[in-house]
Amino acid sequence: MAEQGGPVLDVRGLKTVFRTRAGEVHAVNTVSFSLHRGELLGVVGESGSGKSVTMMSLLGLLPSPPAEVRGGQVMLGDRDLLKLSPEDLRGVRGAKVGFVFQDPMTSLNPVFTVGMQIMEPLRQHLKLGHAAAERRAAELLELVGIPDAKARLSSYPHQFSGGMRQRVMIAIALACDPDVLIADEPTTALDVTIQAQILELVKHLRQKLGMAIIWITHDLGVIAGIADRVMVMYGGQVVEQAAVGELFRNPQHPYTRALLQTIPRLTGARDARLKVIEGQPPIMMAEPEACPFRARCEHRFERCDRENPRRRPIDGAPVGQGHDVACHWIAPALREVAHA
Repeated sequence: MAEQGGPVLDVRGLKTVFRTRAGEVHAVNTVSFSLHRGELLGVVGESGSGKSVTMMSLLGLLPSPPAEVRGGQVMLGDRDLLKLSPEDLRGVRGAKVGFVFQDPMTSLNPVFTVGMQIMEPLRQHLKLGHAAAERRAAELLELVGIPDAKARLSSYPHQFSGGMRQRVMIAIALACDPDVLIADEPTTALDVTIQAQILELVKHLRQKLGMAIIWITHDLGVIAGIADRVMVMYGGQVVEQAAVGELFRNPQHPYTRALLQTIPRLTGARDARLKVIEGQPPIMMAEPEACPFRARCEHRFERCDRENPRRRPIDGAPVGQGHDVACHWIAPALREVAHA
């Protein structure tokens, strides 16, 4: 669980666009959230909802051009990452914020040994000598559950299985003891058995190291088992945010409800068909002036077509600290509170 105190990461009003021949794509629209030490924040939404672009925007990982972070504030401690020089930002990546990408085979360099790739951030950020970096690299491989760790430092990525490569990626991300670990769908390409092993590894490392984690996924089942809070994204913005138990018990946004209804269940009729969310995600060629989910929403009414809803608390807590929803339609019992 998260510790008390101020956030280790505080994001306010983040905006990111991509300049294309067809015009500007508004991929991230005034996204705000905070993350506390020891907390795991799950970020969910279908492909194109802005999950990965949001997190890559924080660290300057998007190619520019075509990407441009056009506004907002990203406070890591007392520093705004959006105001750092490229050199200073490189000092943050790996040292203060670790990033685990989705596909370890394309993220690891095939021509360098695993040991060399783990040692690189140790030598760059911590200025360790070769012998000290090698000892630390072996400790990291052992930490993430790779047997015969010292000997495996001389292995190449193709000599590891998919699950072991992902463990190597986690070891690299943890090398400098970062304050924040961002994991971008790290188990998507793995079979369910290896996925379960990686999730157990993350739980263990979180308890052991106490770091804050952002876990990006489209799988609500994964989020249910590891997250403290959940942030649901759609159309490049946050549509609902709540503690994980609250979100599953009491989902309020029509998109969140639709996502939960698509999860296969063990109970019920054997011939029951899985529910789907009809329609396609929006192509954000302009900054949204209306609700981005309106074309797919069964509760759509006139206000949805002319006003993009802002996030409102439904439990009395400030936005970002309790349960909040960006929706003009709220369940009738809560509508009076939400629109107060």
